[in-house]
Amino acid sequence: MSAFRIIKTALVLWLAALLPVQAQEARPNIVVILADDAGFSDFGAYGSEIATPHIDALAAKGTLFSNFHASPICAPSRAMLMTGVDSHLAGIGNLPESAPLEHRGQPGYIGQLADDVVTVASRLGAAGYRTTMAGKWHLGHGEGAHPGARGFDRSFALEASGADNWEKKSYLPIYDDAPWYEDGKPADLPEDFYSSEFIVDKTIEYLEESRDEGRPFFSYVAFMAVHIPVQAPREFIEKYEGVYDEGWDALREARFRAVIERGLLPADMELGPMPAGLRDWAARSDDEKRMLAKSMAVNAAMLEAMDFHVGRLIDYLKETGQYDNTVFIVLSDNGPEAGDPLATPGFRQWLWWNNYRRDLETLGEKGSYAFIGPEFASAAASPGAFFKMQAGEGGLRVPLIFAGRGVARARTTDAFSYITDIVPTILDMAGVAATDEFAGVAVQPMTGRSLMPLLGGGATRVRDETDAVGIEAAGNAALFRGDYKLTRNAPPYGDMQWYLYNLARDPGETRDLAAAEPERFAEMMAEYDAYAARVGVLEVPEGYDQTAQLTINRVHDQVRANWPGLTILALLVLGGAYWACVRLSPRAWRALHG
Repeated sequence: MSAFRIIKTALVLWLAALLPVQAQEARPNIVVILADDAGFSDFGAYGSEIATPHIDALAAKGTLFSNFHASPICAPSRAMLMTGVDSHLAGIGNLPESAPLEHRGQPGYIGQLADDVVTVASRLGAAGYRTTMAGKWHLGHGEGAHPGARGFDRSFALEASGADNWEKKSYLPIYDDAPWYEDGKPADLPEDFYSSEFIVDKTIEYLEESRDEGRPFFSYVAFMAVHIPVQAPREFIEKYEGVYDEGWDALREARFRAVIERGLLPADMELGPMPAGLRDWAARSDDEKRMLAKSMAVNAAMLEAMDFHVGRLIDYLKETGQYDNTVFIVLSDNGPEAGDPLATPGFRQWLWWNNYRRDLETLGEKGSYAFIGPEFASAAASPGAFFKMQAGEGGLRVPLIFAGRGVARARTTDAFSYITDIVPTILDMAGVAATDEFAGVAVQPMTGRSLMPLLGGGATRVRDETDAVGIEAAGNAALFRGDYKLTRNAPPYGDMQWYLYNLARDPGETRDLAAAEPERFAEMMAEYDAYAARVGVLEVPEGYDQTAQLTINRVHDQVRANWPGLTILALLVLGGAYWACVRLSPRAWRALHG
């Protein structure tokens, strides 16, 4: 252990010793388990056919939320999950890799956590908690942006939006490699690496090395499941062979029925529509169907593998006597991934160049590359409309489970809640004040609210009919107030028009009320405009396409980074062309020089 860490630990222990003994004993351990791109009905407790027994057990012993929302995009959601502050105020109003070039560096779009926001890890660490993080970070890179600079004692973090799950390898052409860091320093991965297993291994390692300190802990377990590329061990994949052979329409309907049977959404609601222009399962060839069904099988296997390793973490806490004093928070950062990378020109060639294959037999295993596409993403989001990157309920409404000491058991709440609510709730549980000042410096006040009144079982909501909550990311926007939602979806699946829905009656967003309730529509539009001005939303330019912007930004950054070399290369090419012209064509020489 370094001298710095010894001094830091001693100071924290000294501060913790100043707390009353009763307060120290009362403080719970807190584990945040974040799934990546899991849809509303992806966990068994929410109606899925996927086996997630450990997460389901947490739901059974805790409180399950049926009206919880996140941002439609991962990085903004993660910024809010860590700070309790709106994503724009936290510095990450859009996916940094695909933000319009003119937005870069503007307030709200700096691409990493702003200096005037404080993470839950920093707040808990200052109160005597041990803090660990393992998995996908994606909240900035470079000095001052890694988890260690944001309150985590130990961390093994992926800086990028994703990576291969079997090896240290990029998953998109916008990255040169997979940037993993341990405690802020570049790190390699073991030969037997599989992301879900490794993330839990690291969490247990970090907890074990400081267990004798006698302090409570906060662990952020940020899985890569089920972000693309979807990959899983063969033994999990085999369980789902044939399960999805009937296609996405059958799966959407089955999930819809299961959600209703569990009482999670109104029994008389209509299933949300699939976006226009998606494929017809019946029109697919047999080969296409086999590949699509296998891809969904891999996706299911990846989620079950994640749950299996969650079980290993739970077993560790039970074996070490820490389980009974631990609160678990399980959620997803946004709706299911609908992207089809193969639709991008040149992507097949990039896969070949990077030794990725798409053989049906080994799909999901090491060296393979799989994804589920928009149709199966619609099924994973069932019964909501749309999916990740969109502001429909399929992109925003995701699972949330609280379980542990002080949480009402076997309870479901339909109270509206938002991802900024997680940090105030954690601080409330830990007895830490959610102040607007940290270490003597003024910081952004939290925009979320504590959910403790709901978790105790005594309250039915934490917001009244007049409280408004705004969301915006990459042009996709929404404003929630009471039972109503104002929303706008950006292309390629949306039309940038505003719609109004009553989510208490119509969570599938099938009946637009804008014309029927013009006064409410106007009021909520004014509230959205006020929200956008308050947090610094910048409208995306006309024709903005998030996928295309990824390529534009990558080319722009590469040109800027390599400008001197490119200039020399261009001069050499021009010089060579001139020499060839002179050498090979005397007539051209005479024409140029008279």
